[in-house]
Amino acid sequence: MKPTTKGEEHSRGLKPAVQGEIPLARPNVTQAEIDAVVDVLRTPNLSLGPKVGEFEQAFAQAVGVREAVAVSSGTAALHMLIRALGIGPGDEVVTTPFSFVASANCVLYERATPVFADIDPHTWNLDPAKIEAAITPRTKAILPVDVFGQPADFDAIREIARRHKLILIEDSCEALGAEYQGVRAGALGDAGVFGFYPNKQITTGEGGMITTNDANLAAMCRSLRNQGRDAGTGWLAHPRLGFNYRLPDINCALGLAQLRRLDELLSVRARVADWYVEEIRRRAGGAGVSPGNSLHLQRIAPQVRMSWFVFVVRLADHFNEPDRDRVLAGLRAAGIGCSNYFAPIHLQPYFRELGGYKPGDFPVCEAVAARTIALPFHHELTRDDVRRVVDVLFSLLG
Repeated sequence: MKPTTKGEEHSRGLKPAVQGEIPLARPNVTQAEIDAVVDVLRTPNLSLGPKVGEFEQAFAQAVGVREAVAVSSGTAALHMLIRALGIGPGDEVVTTPFSFVASANCVLYERATPVFADIDPHTWNLDPAKIEAAITPRTKAILPVDVFGQPADFDAIREIARRHKLILIEDSCEALGAEYQGVRAGALGDAGVFGFYPNKQITTGEGGMITTNDANLAAMCRSLRNQGRDAGTGWLAHPRLGFNYRLPDINCALGLAQLRRLDELLSVRARVADWYVEEIRRRAGGAGVSPGNSLHLQRIAPQVRMSWFVFVVRLADHFNEPDRDRVLAGLRAAGIGCSNYFAPIHLQPYFRELGGYKPGDFPVCEAVAARTIALPFHHELTRDDVRRVVDVLFSLLG
């Protein structure tokens, strides 16, 4: 791994590394991104300037939709989209319990109700076979999440949405560049959302994007992100309640520079993922997607082109959550960054209080969540780094 000075660590907003440490994640930022941000700083347009529209246009083209709306985070994008779609009190949205908590929180923000359906045990995405039973007369939308960069089974989910006349919202915050049946993530539903946190495929520091082919929906989202203003009205004219969810030109300039490198960024991530698969199979004696008796890998559906967000392994069923936590502690003690990924949303304390959820309600999600480990995943990893991570991991599994 390329050595990094202490000053460089601080300039990237990272903690100084200890000797031999392999960090969990790092943003892939080059001089091109730095120059793009500095160029904006030399102008008077730090917000609501031309870079916003440029970023939106380039992003829409990259995803394959007509409209993109830049906002301050992926959470802001989903919240605003739910508001713009008219989802509110009394409505229900069927979604996955295996996700970052924001995907369900955004439904609560509008006083609607997230209704969970369990996940597929192999792809870890929302299981279409479980959606139907979660639909009631109050259901207004289905919200699948493209977990770890893999789009959900949209053929099946789209058919369910069509049959029940439901809105289909795609949470692609982890899946920029992924494809399903040749269609890019973010273009598979009525609208989609992306996030640009520093560990994502591209970053704007903080930021997000709404994608859609509906011009009216995009216009509403642009109004909502800017305190409810409409295009062409005065600064103090507010036809509707809105938010300050704007994305500054500085961030958009960073995003544009990253977007120009998207193919390169995806390729680097795919290469590191390939190394992990090869090294895990080496240690498991050449086994397939479920190496040996210790680990399972996320199954990538044949109709999917994966866009690697993180590299997550799942311990086999004979391990339990304390075993997983022991492995995490062992990896960290060896200087290897790692994390569990995700905790079941329905078992978060406030969801248990709101919905009366309890352990056992979504057994597949709970079984996967209790056994997942995110391994270091970023552009600075070498093949030797990956080999070391896998060797330490297997030594801890016994």
